[in-house]
Amino acid sequence: MAAGQSRPGLPEAPEAIGTGTLPVLPALRELLPRGGLTRGSVVTVAEFGLLALALVVGASADGAWCGIAGVPEAGVLAAAGLGLDAERTLLVPDPGRAWPQVVASLLDGCELVLLRPPSEAPGAQVRQRLEATLRRGRGVLLVVGDWPGAQVRLRVLTQGWTGLGDGHGRLRACCAQVMADGRGQAAVARTCWLWLPAEDGRVTAADPADIPVPDLPVVRRLQVVGG
Repeated sequence: MAAGQSRPGLPEAPEAIGTGTLPVLPALRELLPRGGLTRGSVVTVAEFGLLALALVVGASADGAWCGIAGVPEAGVLAAAGLGLDAERTLLVPDPGRAWPQVVASLLDGCELVLLRPPSEAPGAQVRQRLEATLRRGRGVLLVVGDWPGAQVRLRVLTQGWTGLGDGHGRLRACCAQVMADGRGQAAVARTCWLWLPAEDGRVTAADPADIPVPDLPVVRRLQVVGG
């Protein structure tokens, strides 16, 4: 739902925090040092896509209020198929020049906020203010793009679609290798293969060897993405 559309204001910040992490989908757990998103931390994803939405879905499906700011193309209906609770999701497609204040408000009421900042890189003072709000609320800020000092950084290294034969066919599923690194417990890089998505639309663990034999040419054309 859009921010303020059917619920006045923002949800109140949770008074009690049961654990130090927000849950993620099972396929994503091995990428993260504690098997989930550490509360009070900043996590980055190199670009917006199904990986970013999948990180939101785990927390949302567990009952967390989530916010999405600066991502007008976010497919909430598609994410709902993965488990996103649209009734507990606040959308701010274009937060405008006051985006730091908008995000701070979302962080005060949501346990996870997905943010794509404007084209200019956020300055140090803006980052520090938002990180202070983040730590106070014990939520997670998931940033599309770069955020100096982020605790965890995720990006897709390689990916390939199944379903294409000799120049024809229908794209059915995407097999992607994802890497996570960062600071502290995340300093040692971790990688895993995921279906982003699988044929049924879900995000699950994958093995390149699982790609059907007729589609092996697609595997050979896996491209390096995200730098």
